[in-house]
Amino acid sequence: MDATVTLTGTGTPLPVPGRAGPGTLLRCGEWTGQVDAGRGTVLRLAELGVRCPQIGLLALTHYHSDHLVGVADLVLTRWVQGGNDPLVVLAPEGPTSRFAHRVLDIWADDIEVRQLHARRPAPPPLDIRSFDAPAEPTVVWRSGDVEISAVAVRHEPVEAAVAYRFDMADGAVVVSGDTRVCPEVERLAAGAQVLVHEACRSEAVRARGKDYIAEYHADTVHLGTMAERTGVATLVLTHLEPAPLTEHDVNAFAEDVRRGGFTGNLIVGEDLTTVPAAAETALST
Repeated sequence: MDATVTLTGTGTPLPVPGRAGPGTLLRCGEWTGQVDAGRGTVLRLAELGVRCPQIGLLALTHYHSDHLVGVADLVLTRWVQGGNDPLVVLAPEGPTSRFAHRVLDIWADDIEVRQLHARRPAPPPLDIRSFDAPAEPTVVWRSGDVEISAVAVRHEPVEAAVAYRFDMADGAVVVSGDTRVCPEVERLAAGAQVLVHEACRSEAVRARGKDYIAEYHADTVHLGTMAERTGVATLVLTHLEPAPLTEHDVNAFAEDVRRGGFTGNLIVGEDLTTVPAAAETALST
């Protein structure tokens, strides 16, 4: 069925040329889902040749703005492009779920005038599926050949942040969201082929006086150790902090992860990086 995972954005809250806000696209046959929608997500989808009405599910990991500022754009563009079927939105209970319920409130006037002028049907339909962030991997949605599980991760003081696992016909993909390296993601990734995980070079961040960033993001060396234990075939780094600007910077991420002990396929992600879900075939870095 040729399931794939594509990074629609690898950036952080700070804008960097060439890196859109955090987001991950998953495709399995006719099914297409998106995890988070940071700035520029709709443009990245257009570059991939994906129209917004093709997105059938949006999974939100937590309520930090860099992961959500593109959500209204995705929802409204999907509607403008003719997507009148409900968009399923997965969101952990709490601030993220509240955001999902309110995301279109400030666009009420725009939606009304488009309905009147363009004779569009009802406002953009959302099918919001809220769930309590589970302490252990738990199935939160399934349809056809795709089953999605979630687990609460360690991004305190942000509460009710989650990671997602997508079990598809060709393999399993785990997307970490924002988190420190934690046993919850390790359990979720057991038996998966691809782990898409945020990455923070803690030493470099602390050297810039940004200790608070290192406190709640995934240290690259520790990530390498954890990923090796899981046995995942391919580790894809995203949400790169600090943003790599040179080849030397990119290599530093890879060297950290290797220093942690990871021996599998390693990809330091760029926007539009695409990996097969059955990622034994992926190239190493």
